Order: sequence, then C-alpha cells, then structure tokens
Amino acid sequence: MSSNFHKNTDANLGMSDKGEIPSISQKVFGQLLDGRDVQLFTLANSQGMIVKITDFGGIITELHVPDKHGRLGDVALGFHQLMPYCDVSPYFGALIGRFGNRIADGRFVLDGVSHQLPCNDGAHHLHGGSAGFHRVKWDAVPFIRNDARGGVAAVGLTLSYLSVDGEQGYPGNLQVTVTYTLTDANELQVLYQAVTDQATPINLTQHTYFNLAGISNVVSDILGHELMINADTYLPVNSALIPTGSLLSVADTAFDFRTPKLIGARIHDEDQQLSYGSGYDHNYVLNKSRSQELSQELSLAAHVHEPVSGRVLELWTQEPGIQFYSGNFLDGSLSGKTANYGHRSGFCLEPQHYPDSPNQTAFPNTILRLGEEYESLSVYRFSVQA
Repeated sequence: MSSNFHKNTDANLGMSDKGEIPSISQKVFGQLLDGRDVQLFTLANSQGMIVKITDFGGIITELHVPDKHGRLGDVALGFHQLMPYCDVSPYFGALIGRFGNRIADGRFVLDGVSHQLPCNDGAHHLHGGSAGFHRVKWDAVPFIRNDARGGVAAVGLTLSYLSVDGEQGYPGNLQVTVTYTLTDANELQVLYQAVTDQATPINLTQHTYFNLAGISNVVSDILGHELMINADTYLPVNSALIPTGSLLSVADTAFDFRTPKLIGARIHDEDQQLSYGSGYDHNYVLNKSRSQELSQELSLAAHVHEPVSGRVLELWTQEPGIQFYSGNFLDGSLSGKTANYGHRSGFCLEPQHYPDSPNQTAFPNTILRLGEEYESLSVYRFSVQA
C-alpha cells in the first residue's frame, strides 16, 4: 500500500488546502453489538475535498467541500457516532439495496414464483428492508490510483458484500461491489456492480442527505437551494407513495424543475401529489437521448446551487431516474453532528430505476439473471458559483 494510506489518523478540516497529496486514512468508528469493529475511512484529494465513509452500510458520514471563499464545510447530514446509524438513522449517507425505494405490499412474482419481502414502510417494502444493505458490514479495501506519470490521480474505497439467498426475502446469492472514487476534479464517483446465481430484483442507490449551506451549529432548511432536474416527466404516486404506473408531465406544475427554481418556491402548493409525500418524494424520469440509453452514457440528472455559500452539486448518472426527496419527515428529533436536524434540513437525489418496478411491466427492467452483470455509475461533481 502506498505511503499515502495511514491508519488511525485523520484529515485536518479547515480552510481548503489545495496542493496536498491525495491520501486515505483509517480508524475505528465504533463496535457493533456482536463485537466487530467498524472502520471509518477518510479520503482527501489535492483540492481540499474530504469524504468519510464507513464499512457499515457503506455510509458517507461526512463530505467536506469548499465554498466560494475556499472554506471547507460538511454538506452531508449524519452522526459522529456509530450507534445512531444502527438505530434511528433515516438512511443518512447509506448504500441502499437490494432494491432502492418501494415495492408494493412487499410482494412480487418472478418467473411464476411469488416472493414475500418484509414490510418496513407500513404495508410496503422500502429500501431493501429493515436489514437491507444500509445495515450490513461490508468488506472494505482502500486504494490509490496513479496516473501515467506515477502521481496520484484518485483515491477510493472498494466495498463488497455477499447477500445470501433468502436474505430479506430476495432470491439468489447476490455478490455486490460498490466502489467510491474521489478525484482531483472534486468528483465523487460511485460505481455499483453485481452478479447473481439466480434471477433477482436489484436497484442500488446512494442515500446521502445534502445541505450545501453546510452543517453548522444551526442547520438551515434547504428551501433556498436552487434546483434543476433534467426531466420532462415524473411518476405520480398513490397515498402510500407507490407509483400508479403512469407518467405525468411536469409542465405547469410544482414538479417542474427543468429550469433552476428554489426548492421552496412551490412546495406548499395545494397539490395532491405534494400532500401524499408531505412535499417532494417522487421519482423523475430523466431526459436521455436514444444514443445515451443504448451506450449507457452518463447524462446530467440534476444541478443544485446554494446561493450564500456558492456551492454547486451536479449529479451525472447512467440510471433512468432519480428520486427527489425534500427531507419532509425530518422533524428536529434527531441530534446530529452539531445540531438537531429540523424539518427539510436536507435533500436527497437518489439515482435509480423506478420504484415498484418488479410489479410494473411497463417500467425499465430491474431483474438481474444468471450470467448477466449489473453495473451502474453515478458521479457527484462539486464546484462553486458566485
């Protein structure tokens, strides 16, 4: 391992310190009830950006990016201790699987066989179940990627997990690998890969709650963030937030983010869809050309700008949709790193296939079969705008 990897050290979090050599550090984050140590890995690039990831749930616990003055700020909701992630966390920063989002009644039929999953969201299955990928310990291997001249081009963490046949009701042994890569372009790349020994649904995603203003002693809401979503249509839902199966145009509705608009601009509109989710909690159908679909080319899904800090987040993905969630169920009861997380103090942009796809034949396929390889890449690009 390169000398840029250190155990039991941590990165200095202050002003953006450009020119540093990219590095990885590792330390114990806590212990699970069975006595296993959970590790926390700190990835730092030469631009000052820092990402902290645990091998429990593949959770991003901190994400420090510079503002327009060069000051680093943590823009990811989460905790400084392990235990809340094992107990009360609403998927803060976690990897989600086997199936991100909801499956109606926790049930689907595959090749003539009915499968019943645990229902952890009322009468429905959510985010792989209560013991989904967000609550398992992954095998973790840090890495350093060199460029052609022998310098460090990127640092990262490869996580792997074997989800056994019958886990949370899903068929097949599914071998999953997720690779986080931090580049010197202030990009966090997330590559998902999987193979199975029998047909199974799969829909992996990442569930970080962002607040580009930064997590400080008072965590502001995200309603003043300017959001663009590259989608002409979205999936309407019923009162249980299960897609109805139709696609609706965003035109002339509160769901139209095709040009930048404040998240809070129309969140209080009298709209049945907004009332179902207590705000935005809907999957958007991303605009993609036929060539992008066929080549699995990355396309722009969303652009977010926080005017005070100047921070910008762009999400690029190979996925056909993103779930936009405006933190509607955060209510101030969770004590975070520096303050309680109040109503709508974070937003999620979850690249994924559509919810309830195993039960909706018109939706893009989410069944992985023996001999096939699942692979999906999403990229989070951070920058500043005056």
